[in-house]
Amino acid sequence: MKLAWVIRYVPDATATAGFYGRAFGLKPRFAAGEDFVAMETGATVLAFCREGFAAGSEMGLAFTPTRPDAKPPAEEIAFEVEDVPAAHARALAEGGIEVLAPVEKPWGQVVSYLRDPNGALVELCTAIPA
Repeated sequence: MKLAWVIRYVPDATATAGFYGRAFGLKPRFAAGEDFVAMETGATVLAFCREGFAAGSEMGLAFTPTRPDAKPPAEEIAFEVEDVPAAHARALAEGGIEVLAPVEKPWGQVVSYLRDPNGALVELCTAIPA
């Protein structure tokens, strides 16, 4: 078994994919109109599905939506990057909401946290030193 997809349910899949493209440099892999956009992220695909599509008659899924004015769910999207301060600044400039500015952890990894415009928690981090 392998983890193939992580799908976030969002108010606007196209706008969310646009933010992730501008803020983190991700490219679209596949889109189904305005309901679903999958992004190139390596072996595992990060995708966004419009809440109304997922909760509507097509799928009928019940969930608590993620919003920037509420606490984020107990999960995060983590991106490994070489330059956390630069990636963090770019994400903020594109509409990300700062949670924790870049810091170096005792084991040498640099991390930062922000929330995307929908309120999802995003971690930016360097590789864990060997």
